[in-house]
Amino acid sequence: MNILILGATGRVGGHIVSHALHDNHYVKALVRMPEKLQVKNGNLTIIQGDVLNKYDLLNAISGTDVVISALNTDGTNTLSESMPLIMEAMEHEGIKRIITVGTAGILQSRTSPHVLRYQSSESKRNSTRAAQEHHKMYDILRRSTHDWTIVCPTYLPDGERVGKYRVERDFLPEGGIQISVPDTAEFTYQQINSNDYIKSRVGIAY
Repeated sequence: MNILILGATGRVGGHIVSHALHDNHYVKALVRMPEKLQVKNGNLTIIQGDVLNKYDLLNAISGTDVVISALNTDGTNTLSESMPLIMEAMEHEGIKRIITVGTAGILQSRTSPHVLRYQSSESKRNSTRAAQEHHKMYDILRRSTHDWTIVCPTYLPDGERVGKYRVERDFLPEGGIQISVPDTAEFTYQQINSNDYIKSRVGIAY
């Protein structure tokens, strides 16, 4: 499979790159700073560019089967501003499948199911800025015709791979407090071969 990974130099994205290369897929990584991706592999093509540049995106997406986005908010609007450009490039190339890493804040609240977790008393975070960015991305995907999946981890320490975790469509698994970066990356990567959560958010936690 030909896979484009966005956010490949990030904590989750780096693990996804490793999984894909381990399984002998062809991987493209669109990154601003190639020197941050210290991986040498014949199946990896590193493209220097910006997700906010539609020509860079078109160049990167060309010839791929699936897009995985592990972009984070970083205190900017990159997440929400890049998604329409990603959608446009995917449509241009006829690519339907996109898997993104979101946040548990955009899952439905159990205490107030008509709102999202970050909008309810369930959320313990003082700032909702990152969740609002992810919410914008979710709205863009929800309105699209693409086959999207948003993996929504709760508190995300680096930690170790455990290999056992709980997932639930639209909600955070009850009592879930955290999930490690390696386990989040593993589940996100596995979605390239799964249709279980098409057009869905998936909560993930131990």
